[in-house]
Amino acid sequence: MSSFTLTLTACGLNFAFGVYQELYESLDGPFAGANPAQIDLIGTLAVSLMTIGAPYASAWTKSYSPKTITLVGAAIFALANLLASFGQRLWHFILTQGLLLGCGTCLAYIPAVTIAPGWFQERRGLAMGIVLSGTGVGGTIWAPLLRSLNASIGFRNTLRFTAGLSFLLISGSGWALKWHPAMEARNRVEALGRSRLRPPLANWQVVRSRTFAAQAIGAAFQAAVYYVPVYFISTYARSLGFSSTAGANFIALSNGTSAGGKVLVGYIADRYGRLNLLLVCTLSSAVTTLGLWSPSTVTSTNTSMSLFIAYLVLYSVTAGAYVSLFPTVLAELFGVQNFTSVNGLLYMIRGFATLLGTPSAGALIRNSSVNDVHSKSAFKSPSLLVGCLLTSATLGCIWVRLEAMHLPGHRWIK
Repeated sequence: MSSFTLTLTACGLNFAFGVYQELYESLDGPFAGANPAQIDLIGTLAVSLMTIGAPYASAWTKSYSPKTITLVGAAIFALANLLASFGQRLWHFILTQGLLLGCGTCLAYIPAVTIAPGWFQERRGLAMGIVLSGTGVGGTIWAPLLRSLNASIGFRNTLRFTAGLSFLLISGSGWALKWHPAMEARNRVEALGRSRLRPPLANWQVVRSRTFAAQAIGAAFQAAVYYVPVYFISTYARSLGFSSTAGANFIALSNGTSAGGKVLVGYIADRYGRLNLLLVCTLSSAVTTLGLWSPSTVTSTNTSMSLFIAYLVLYSVTAGAYVSLFPTVLAELFGVQNFTSVNGLLYMIRGFATLLGTPSAGALIRNSSVNDVHSKSAFKSPSLLVGCLLTSATLGCIWVRLEAMHLPGHRWIK
């Protein structure tokens, strides 16, 4: 419950950034003359740093305590929102709502996903599905709430309200977070003679293996474009003729179906194999992107609306499930004893990939041959980029699945 609340608050607010994306694109003042790619950099920095700092956050969670690290994360997260509420230039928001918020999110999110797998074995997929469904449940709650608050009290007061509420939720949840006794004992042994601030090096034998290379490549391609549809949902909905209220509701719908998908897929994965479901979900997200979103950018308005809604639901279920299955697969591939260091390293790789991929999609929108960047046709190239990189991620998952055949005790179906 503690890990669930942490992802609901810290990650859920990041997943609802599309509300701010659309709002900031329509405002003058600090955002005058800013294009979608520049504004998108705010949210991209937040979600990238959420995982780029994973090796350090994981190490500090072991060296100090989950409670200490999440309390620090709560303070940074709240401070970031508070400082952003006083921003007068675009770069103020990039530093606060982007960079600083990403650091705070990292110190709340990484302890949650690092500790939770150690408490479960047989139902690890279901457990992590529930924990990480918090991102979707949070987005479902936060998106319409932020939209309503922005309209009634203004975005600056909304950021201040978010600062206070998030601090209470993250710090309260972190207070209850703790290691499994066996993992805690192992952490004490590993900490002997090592700096508490420096992250431990990952097992070199694991890192240089083909299994690690395959998992890293697939994870990087998936992370590079995972947030593109999430962040541009509201903006793209407006380009199809939907209202801003409908745009916020679509963000909530996306997060809600993602939450349900993580739990359902996690349950199925425990029965039929986590690696199998990881491959199926990655392939499905690629197929739906190329088969639904891309065609919706060039068809008639009514058809585009139908394709977009179908895509929104299917992509949210399948792409979201990848995120919840990811840590369970790492424990299965590399062992619980290597989980913390490998988890941190691969999350860092995913963070750097996000930092490259999402702004690239925003740049494609800005540099589109279409005069109006808010036209649905401006999203044709980004949709193709997402589809192609998800296809590449699928090939990485196939490689991982084949490498797993050589692991001791391998079974195709659990």
